[in-house]
Amino acid sequence: MLKVVCASANPHKFEEIIGIMNGVVELLPRPVELAEVDETADSLVGNARLKARAVCAATGMPALADDTGLEVDALGGAPGVHSARYAGPESNDAANRHKLLAQLDGISSEQRTARFRTVALMAWPDGRELVAEGICEGRIADRERGRRGFGYDSLFIANEGDGRTFAEMSLDEKQHMSHRGMAFRALTELLLPAS
Repeated sequence: MLKVVCASANPHKFEEIIGIMNGVVELLPRPVELAEVDETADSLVGNARLKARAVCAATGMPALADDTGLEVDALGGAPGVHSARYAGPESNDAANRHKLLAQLDGISSEQRTARFRTVALMAWPDGRELVAEGICEGRIADRERGRRGFGYDSLFIANEGDGRTFAEMSLDEKQHMSHRGMAFRALTELLLPAS
C-alpha cells in the first residue's frame, strides 16, 4: 500500500481523512518538526499545493493536502480562501465563528445560503499531482449548535441533512455528505488507478 504523509497537523482533519481513505493509502502523520506552511495562495488549490509540496520536499514521500473554504453568499463569498484566518492572522475557530455570526446579524435564514468547498491534492516528489474537489451546499445557522467537529461545523447546516449542523452529527453522518468527504472520496477514485 502506498505510504503518504498527511500535510495537515490538524488532528480532526487527520482522523476524517483516515476514515475516508483507509485501505487505499497508508496515511502517516505530518512530522512534528515541520514548520507550518504560509497559505499565501489566492485559491484553495494553490494553498493545498503549497502544503503538499512543502511536505514532499521535507520528507521525500508523497503528500496529501487539502484546503477548505466556507463561501457565504450574503458576504459575497467570504470568508472563502481566508476561512481559517477570517478573524485575523492569529485567530482561532471560536473567533472566526464569532466574526461570521456578527457579520450575519439581522440577515434572515433564507439569505444565509453558503457552501463548503474542499480541494484535496495528492503530490509526488517527481511533480505528479492529483486534484479533486468536493462541494456541500447549505446555510449558516443563527447560533452555534452541537459539540462535535471543528471550524465552522457548529454553524453549517447542509441542505442534504435533516436540519442539524455538522457539529450535531456523528462523524459517519458528516462524512457521508460533507465537502471533505466528497473531495477525498473523489481523490480516492482518481488515486486507485494511479497508485
